[in-house]
Amino acid sequence: MKKYLLALLVDNRPGVLTHVSGLISRRAFNIESIAAGYTEEEDVTRINIVVSVNNELELDQVVNQLNKLIDIIKIVNLTKFDPIQRELVMIKVKASPATRTDIMNIVEIFRAKIVDINRETMVIELTGEQSKIDALCNVLKDHEIIEIARTGAIALSRGPIPAKRL
Repeated sequence: MKKYLLALLVDNRPGVLTHVSGLISRRAFNIESIAAGYTEEEDVTRINIVVSVNNELELDQVVNQLNKLIDIIKIVNLTKFDPIQRELVMIKVKASPATRTDIMNIVEIFRAKIVDINRETMVIELTGEQSKIDALCNVLKDHEIIEIARTGAIALSRGPIPAKRL
């Protein structure tokens, strides 16, 4: 399976995200991640979706089906444009006085941030590419991860041309 990152520009209306995700799941394609948010235009929402498909033909099927939805303004396969991708993760780990220094050193190496600390736990925040986040999670496994929250991929194409003009 290959992963593709799609940027969908959609009308900012209730239920659009449900229609998009429902259509993809009904076609038995897997959504690896999905993130939606406001854009520079208040009546447009941007949905970034990472889908896993076997080949470009299946990807074309997904895109063609999505284009049939009335609320879709534009779909861009950002995978073709060498996009700038980022993801946010927050990780809560056990942190006793004996392990705090070690965890703080790991946080510094990854250029992450400690955003909360108490007597028993620390919450670490990191923004970066999926591989960097995966690496931090793997290193922190030695410190008993209690909880992880990840946003999923968001991306922009490089250069001056916005997705709506690609």
